[in-house]
Amino acid sequence: MKRGQMLRRIARAARETGVVWELEQQGANHEIWRCGSIRVPVPRHVEIDDRLASTIFEELEAELGKEWWRR
Repeated sequence: MKRGQMLRRIARAARETGVVWELEQQGANHEIWRCGSIRVPVPRHVEIDDRLASTIFEELEAELGKEWWRR
């Protein structure tokens, strides 16, 4: 999955649920994004492995709802 596509997907879901989605910190290899109270590291690679994207999506379930990415 493309990194930009993943970030847009999360941003759209956060907007729909009224949760804050913002960039908190930038590093050389990763960025730290905050979704509500959850902090998530996102690699700066253009292409993100589907398993890693799924893991990030699952981490955000507490804020965005159970299996929010399947809607």
